[in-house]
Amino acid sequence: MILEVAVLYVKIGFEKQFEIDFKNAGQYISSIVGYRCHTLKRCVEQENKYILLVDWETIDNHNIDFRKSEVYVKWKKLLHHYYEPFPIVEHYETVIENKITSIDNTM
Repeated sequence: MILEVAVLYVKIGFEKQFEIDFKNAGQYISSIVGYRCHTLKRCVEQENKYILLVDWETIDNHNIDFRKSEVYVKWKKLLHHYYEPFPIVEHYETVIENKITSIDNTM
């Protein structure tokens, strides 16, 4: 699995409308083959800064299946005018993962 990570700086004053439009744009990205899930997080210290995390089966699902699709044109039209500067997008693969599998409540 591949994790797409993008740090998004939204033009100041447009944060609320960006969040509304981003929610609507979810229908486009989630329709792509290889899409697993996505999360948008807002920075606590800087209200116009966000991170986008998208889980893809493969990097090609993002770079080819999504970015070369008709729905990407709709995604771009809905969201890209909010960014200043334009985000850098990177892809990561898991090297080590540690999850809590159960919580011991007997303490």
